[in-house]
Amino acid sequence: MALFIPKPSPSSLLPLHHRHHRLLSLSNPRRKKSISFGSRRMAARASLIEPDGGKLVELVVPEMERAMRRKEAQTMPTVRIGRVDMEWVHVVSEGWASPLRGFMREDQYLQSLHFNSLRMEDGSLVNMSLPIVLAIGDEEKERVGGARDVALVGPEGDLVAILRRIEIYKHNKEERIARTWGTTAPGLPYVEEVITSAGNWLIGGDLEVIEPIKYNDGLDHYRLSPRELRKEFDKREADAVFAFQLRNPVHNGHALLMNDTRRRLLDMGYKNPILLLHPLGGFTKADDVPLDVRMEQHSKVLEDGVLDPETTIVSIFPSPMHYAGPTEVQWHAKARINAGANFYIVGRDPAGMGHPTEKRDLYDPDHGKKVLGMAPGLEKLNILPFKVAAYDTQQKKMAFFDPSRAKDFLFISGTKMRTYARNGENPPDGFMCPGGWNVLVNYYKSLQAEETEQQSAALSV
Repeated sequence: MALFIPKPSPSSLLPLHHRHHRLLSLSNPRRKKSISFGSRRMAARASLIEPDGGKLVELVVPEMERAMRRKEAQTMPTVRIGRVDMEWVHVVSEGWASPLRGFMREDQYLQSLHFNSLRMEDGSLVNMSLPIVLAIGDEEKERVGGARDVALVGPEGDLVAILRRIEIYKHNKEERIARTWGTTAPGLPYVEEVITSAGNWLIGGDLEVIEPIKYNDGLDHYRLSPRELRKEFDKREADAVFAFQLRNPVHNGHALLMNDTRRRLLDMGYKNPILLLHPLGGFTKADDVPLDVRMEQHSKVLEDGVLDPETTIVSIFPSPMHYAGPTEVQWHAKARINAGANFYIVGRDPAGMGHPTEKRDLYDPDHGKKVLGMAPGLEKLNILPFKVAAYDTQQKKMAFFDPSRAKDFLFISGTKMRTYARNGENPPDGFMCPGGWNVLVNYYKSLQAEETEQQSAALSV
């Protein structure tokens, strides 16, 4: 996977026309200084930033009130929600989408879909690039009728939440897909998983979540809420938090840029920058490495000393993945604001994927970082773009790409990495820590064993 690493230039920003975001090169002298944005000067933030809307939204019902809510829910029409809907309930209930308080009503949906933002009562904007909505079918709409509130039940039939002061409106799937992904081509993973089979109506309202969402998969201790993360940052006396979003195993190129980012933040005058290593934990496409395998691999990276456990927090971001490129990367950045991160690392083709029907990338690989520098509602977040890292065949390690000796560098894509692991081959020395690589090899061996067993069973039948 090719990566962008901060330019070692004396300039402290990459200007974007008529915008005032922080696109930092991290090459400032050892002191906090004002950064010039055209005619306007703004100070780089050193402390944890406020959540969008000024207050972190938390929607889990207090324990003492849960019995009363359960009793009240028995009198309401019910709407059954699926696995990905549950992930969105989790996201909204903990405040990742603050100031959103539930599934979007129509005015919020239209603002998100067409403007990638929501306007607050005071006239300010917060970023909201992905619609967070709940679809229902014709039968459910009829059953809900004119009810004011509904009870949401999970895939197993258990009460999950109450949706208050509901509003039902038309679900124009084609418009939603076209505006979110920029295409209606078949083969978009989230569309096929969630939208194609969804109902023709959307139901919005304010959520009251009965209990904290748990998955009981052995990973819940990694699922820190925005409030818990902010407490951890305070406990570690962080004066800067830089977030790194990923859905792949960590190789030494990732580690290079994360360690280099921390070093440069120290050079800027920050005393204790903390890395939030924040793998996405919701829905991902079938060929992505599963979450449990990724978390085991990440733990090996820390055990092997590739990243420093004292200055790194590993936590799961519960959002589903859309693979919607520049539109989705805004959501990834906005959610980290609510968790308290004031720096966000962005690389090549963030949240992107290959075109589902053509042999090319679906999005321009540079557009994600450019969009983050212009997106409405992200002005208070410092964006960290970076240059390419690749495997240096002369130094036998991942290094920053040097165009003057391009022939010495080997680019190992995520697909190539998975091919190595699937075939039991070792990548070049220095590409990934041995402990982390063994986790991937063992995972693909287990897949091959399962496939062989299934084929044998089919032949015997």
